Amino acid sequence: MKSPASASWKAPLKFRMPTAENLIPIRLDIEVDGQRYKDAFTWNPYDPDSEVVMFAKRTVKDLKLAPGFLPQIVQSIQSQLATFRSYEGQDMYVGDKIIPIKLDLQVNHTVIRDQFLWDLNNFDSDPEEFARTLCTDLGIEDPEVGPAVAFAIREQLYEIAIQNVTSARENRISKKGRRAAEHFTPSKASGAALDLMKLFSFRSSVVRKRKEWDYCKPVLDLLSNEEVDALEAKEERSGRNNNSTNHGVQTWELETLINVASGYAWVGKS
Repeated sequence: MKSPASASWKAPLKFRMPTAENLIPIRLDIEVDGQRYKDAFTWNPYDPDSEVVMFAKRTVKDLKLAPGFLPQIVQSIQSQLATFRSYEGQDMYVGDKIIPIKLDLQVNHTVIRDQFLWDLNNFDSDPEEFARTLCTDLGIEDPEVGPAVAFAIREQLYEIAIQNVTSARENRISKKGRRAAEHFTPSKASGAALDLMKLFSFRSSVVRKRKEWDYCKPVLDLLSNEEVDALEAKEERSGRNNNSTNHGVQTWELETLINVASGYAWVGKS
């Protein structure tokens, strides 16, 4: 599904991700018998449900997880897909709207922080392509950073798409249409002038305003083994504190970090 680079808020669109591929972010955080499995990846909501079961079986087998993970992985993915599908067919307003995207990620030894503006009207946008370009420009060689960046962007776009559905619903029930005017008043984050045809080319979705180049440029840090160990120890202490009040769940040590699907995953053990 494609959309013109600039659309009018008077013509609502049907709910979908504001990207070229209608992929949605999926997060898993599951604990079974002293093991913890965390994963983050994108999923095509139009794939048959049988793909969910196949993915879960392959994941349990490849990561040597306990059999009890299988039904929980399936249930978690299906629940998140059901949430997405519950919005399908509903109107969402976008308007001439750009929004800020913020990155603050640690992937293995790499820490990346960045912020930029994203055009919600460009349905040809590609977070994965943007992430690859960003990693290339910054000289990032870790293959797990790109998927993490793309996932972080998609999570934020997904949340905004849901908000746009809510705004459209509120607009319909507003007798005098005041909410419509409020919703499409430019925010401070997007600036006073939103001439998207000047800011963006047809294929581009990201812009850094010239006055922000000095303080909004990407920040990249490479952590030493000692710094990574210190962060893991901090997370372990935090987890221990949480576990003391969270149904007696045990703490976990990092066992392995690998790519799964288009995301990243780790498995912990007690």
